[in-house]
Amino acid sequence: MTPSGSRRGSASQPLSLKARAVALLAQREHSAMELRRKLLRIARDRQAALIEVAAGEGNPSSNPGPGGGRSEAEDPDNSEAQAVNLVEEVDAVLGWLKANGYLDESRFVESRIHARSRRFGQRRIEQELAQHGLALDAEQRSALAAGELDRACELLRRKFGEGAPVDASAEAKRLRFLMGRGFGYELARKAVRRVAAGPDA
Repeated sequence: MTPSGSRRGSASQPLSLKARAVALLAQREHSAMELRRKLLRIARDRQAALIEVAAGEGNPSSNPGPGGGRSEAEDPDNSEAQAVNLVEEVDAVLGWLKANGYLDESRFVESRIHARSRRFGQRRIEQELAQHGLALDAEQRSALAAGELDRACELLRRKFGEGAPVDASAEAKRLRFLMGRGFGYELARKAVRRVAAGPDA
């Protein structure tokens, strides 16, 4: 490959990674942490494929040196440099995505609230966001808390129907169900009592 061809190939790689990132974001919103993890995996897989192709073509950089020494691909220092380059490439793509409005973590938080709030309590939503290095703001926490009891009651009705639990075991089952969905114990008790009292309560 000529030097100019090599430059064209190197320049196209970040664009390819950008295209993959934009495609992922077109499917759904991502947090920066989640998208970074996916892009690093894509970049590493792509690099491994290029090394394999180069080795198959007898590229000198992938063959042992004089005396049967290690190839560049097997050199720990070279591998470390390649890993650093991949991280820098991915971080550059993330910066471009943020600057151009493709990646917006506030949209991710809102999408997660919208997707989860009908089926889970605030505690569960906050735990999931924390896994992405994110948190609800004060307004979002307040809005979720305001509708928490109604959502818990609706979940109970869909799962168990109207009416009171027949015994303590059935009541405990309802409490465990709600707490497993991220509702607090006291709120779960209120929801069980409200549903037990019937739709007119």
